[in-house]
Amino acid sequence: MNQPRGLDKRAYLPDTETEKYQPYVASNEQLPEFTIKAVLLGILFGIVFGAANAYLGLRAGLTISTSIPVAVMAVAVFRILSRFNIKNSILETNIAQTTGSASSSVASGVIFTLPALFMWGAPPSLVQMTMLAMCGGLLGVLFMIPLRRFLIQREHGTLPYPEGTACAEVLVASEVGGGRAKFIFFGIGVGALFKALTSWAKVIPTEIVAKIPFLKKGEVGMDLSPALFGVGFILGPKVAAIMVGGGLLSWLVIIPIIATWGEAQTAPLFPETIKTISAMSASEIWSRYVRYIGAGAVATAGIITLARSIPVMIQSFKIGAKEIEERATSNEPVEIERTERDLPLKTVGIGALVIALILAITPFAFEQVGDVFTRSIAAFCVILFAFFFVTVASRIVGLVGVTSNPTSGMTIAALLGTAGVFLLFGWTDTSGKAAALIVGCVVAIAASIAGDTSQDLKTGYLLGATPRNQQTAELIGVLTSATFVCLAVLLLAETFGFGTSELPAPQATLMKLVIDGVLDQNLPWGFVAIGVGIAILCELVKIPSLPFAVGVYLPVSTMTPIFVGGLIRLWVERAKAAREKTESRRETGVLLGSGFVGGEGLLGVGIAAAAFIEGKKPAGIGTGWLGGPLLVELAGLLAFGLLVAWFARKVWRAQ
Repeated sequence: MNQPRGLDKRAYLPDTETEKYQPYVASNEQLPEFTIKAVLLGILFGIVFGAANAYLGLRAGLTISTSIPVAVMAVAVFRILSRFNIKNSILETNIAQTTGSASSSVASGVIFTLPALFMWGAPPSLVQMTMLAMCGGLLGVLFMIPLRRFLIQREHGTLPYPEGTACAEVLVASEVGGGRAKFIFFGIGVGALFKALTSWAKVIPTEIVAKIPFLKKGEVGMDLSPALFGVGFILGPKVAAIMVGGGLLSWLVIIPIIATWGEAQTAPLFPETIKTISAMSASEIWSRYVRYIGAGAVATAGIITLARSIPVMIQSFKIGAKEIEERATSNEPVEIERTERDLPLKTVGIGALVIALILAITPFAFEQVGDVFTRSIAAFCVILFAFFFVTVASRIVGLVGVTSNPTSGMTIAALLGTAGVFLLFGWTDTSGKAAALIVGCVVAIAASIAGDTSQDLKTGYLLGATPRNQQTAELIGVLTSATFVCLAVLLLAETFGFGTSELPAPQATLMKLVIDGVLDQNLPWGFVAIGVGIAILCELVKIPSLPFAVGVYLPVSTMTPIFVGGLIRLWVERAKAAREKTESRRETGVLLGSGFVGGEGLLGVGIAAAAFIEGKKPAGIGTGWLGGPLLVELAGLLAFGLLVAWFARKVWRAQ
């Protein structure tokens, strides 16, 4: 049977009674799909990008969707294998992409929450972290199974699922994907090389700082990070500009105001208990005061984002519950089309029950909690919040994509609910805090993986994949990547520590502040209130509050390379060229940027592993082989400038 040359014309249109979408591979066509080589390739890509995303999230507080990079790399590898007469089908490539993309969502949930346990002095073991990652990932995939027919099939054309549709286009246009895979490998090589020069050979500093005259303790810095630069290109100029705007507000307005006001203060200002403001550096002022302002802004923006989705949430929850009821009571024929076959509904119920029992009875997940009753209450909260937010996340990403999934807001809401319950029971010690955080961790992973699963199922729907094969591949991707993601986090914790300049772990710090604030009731509410006001003001003036709040919360040095990447994206999109060439250049930049993230992240984890084996931390960063700090910083700026120029030239010349 001859394959069509592209997706059906109704790939972007709702189905009607007379015209329905026809998948790329017909439902009555049997092609190789769930094969060993496809699954193994997906597992390999999942391990690679999962570890890299864990490093990125701990450093910058955000992760990127790896679906498209994994799809492109899968196409490239299968093309190489075809030269050795190892044939493959487009459905096999889709399984590899589905398996590999699961790791990024697992990494998001882990690094957004579990580093707080290290900060409390109750570090989790590898077994506990892996158990939590697996439980959250499995719940996210399982709860998505009964929603597929409604969200992916019946809502086709209404919910676009942008990443899922883009992956389908990449896989269909495999000749484009295969040729462009070289840009990912270029990016990985360049990102790894630059990371080696900054953190290993120390020829280049990791950060340059410029003090602003006439502004007391005003500073602007830049992390010389290809990964952050690549993230900026992926996010685009609008989001990058908003984020750097938040950073500039903190470092050029708020810190100088606090420093000027604090000159007359003779005693430390809470929460600082030792130094006066006049004796503190700009970084110390940010750490002790501005971070709470940023936390208030991020928490408020996350809740606002979540509240704005309340109508969608309620509708999704009702529809999801109705869909489950319909599936449970329907008498479907034994023989159904290949493209309609899901994993059995009983798998969802049995799987959720087993996970709940593991969380409640065994000590592996809640190591810090010895009481079975406490673990049972926490397990109930996990199942309740996970089911609700999986339903919500699956629909939201259908509208706005995985990168805009308000996982932080959902996690904060779950933490507030759980911490409120624990406060009623009087569980306010470290074990109670740990239990609340663990609930948030599992819920965060479940909501994140549900968004990824729904995007992958959309890709499969457009291609004509078998849903149960994709659902199985997603489960395998969770189980195989969880250990490696958690191992990477442990290595980074042992080497650099969390809350440091190298790995600030901003999201986990925020979650820690939320739990401490509820259970200890000792937050510096004045600074938090300022952050709340900033987020509300952003909403009033029509500025997206969440990216701006993230900019306030993170060091400005993290935001500036993101902004540079966004500027390059703006230049590419406004170039006077044919639309097709502009889109080609944009795609090239995204693939190169993804490679930067992967290369720097992988070498960062490698450095951590090497240091862990040697039993010592890397030496301090700041003075290299060139001598004085000024020369080192100038050399670093020059090197980063050359990197930006190389990137722009590569993107511009892309055909």
